[in-house]
Amino acid sequence: MNEYTLPVAFGVAIGTLSRVYMLKTDYRQYPTYLHGKIIHIALGFIAAGLGTLAVPSLMEEDFTAITFLTVAASQFREVRNMERNTLTELDGYELVPRGKTYIEGIAVVFESRNYLVIFTSLITTLFYLIFNFWVAVVAVIVCMLISKKLMTGGKLREIVDIKYVEPHFDGPGLHVDNIYIMNIGIPDRREEILRYGMGFVLTPKNFDARSTIANLGQRQAILHDVSTALGIYRDSGTPALAPLAKRDLEDGRVAVFILPQDRDKQKAIETIGAVPTLENAIRMPKERKVKSEGSIEE
Repeated sequence: MNEYTLPVAFGVAIGTLSRVYMLKTDYRQYPTYLHGKIIHIALGFIAAGLGTLAVPSLMEEDFTAITFLTVAASQFREVRNMERNTLTELDGYELVPRGKTYIEGIAVVFESRNYLVIFTSLITTLFYLIFNFWVAVVAVIVCMLISKKLMTGGKLREIVDIKYVEPHFDGPGLHVDNIYIMNIGIPDRREEILRYGMGFVLTPKNFDARSTIANLGQRQAILHDVSTALGIYRDSGTPALAPLAKRDLEDGRVAVFILPQDRDKQKAIETIGAVPTLENAIRMPKERKVKSEGSIEE
């Protein structure tokens, strides 16, 4: 063993453990258990090795070795493409699809977490070599806290108020509160919808939130997560039983209509509140500053 053996082994181990820490399979069952996890842990191990080996290379003034980090960046972009292509193919077989915006958000997350692994292993190894093992342990704790902060995105409950509203019919028109959902002409189907249907109204807390929940991708993510967590009363070829989210054009509220198998109002409200606020759906129109007449400063 030489002076780099223990720091490198420590950095690779911590980097891999950080990827395991950031890898979570929840009610959406993605990444899949067990093989999906194995793929991402293996990629995390590779990322940890790249981040760790960069430090000895710098100390030995072997600057050409740093070019491997640029190669890693291009390879991890392929991770994003892999996730996007896989989820897009699978989405066609979902009763309630995720939608392209949700898929892109998931793909970006899987790519970015490999960069967090590189950062963690690099900092850990660097502190081990410059200082000592105990300082490196403190660096590990700080890096884990940073990773936890960065991997925790916004939730829908932070930008909207959620209220349960019983769906009702006005003639053939299905409404949640005063928001029109769809037209149902068959009486038997109306009875079925009233028996199994649930409605929720999402009221934005500010003008930025109004623009965010207006995004079709964000609304599709809500429908997918609720249908995954609570089940759905429908099958292929039954468009009248499809869950929908429609917007009130006057005040920006969004009505969510679902037909869950588990009719638990509180659980449904908690599930909607826990839906991630998609990065690609976030809009902040209030941040626009009018610089002068006819020009806008972003």
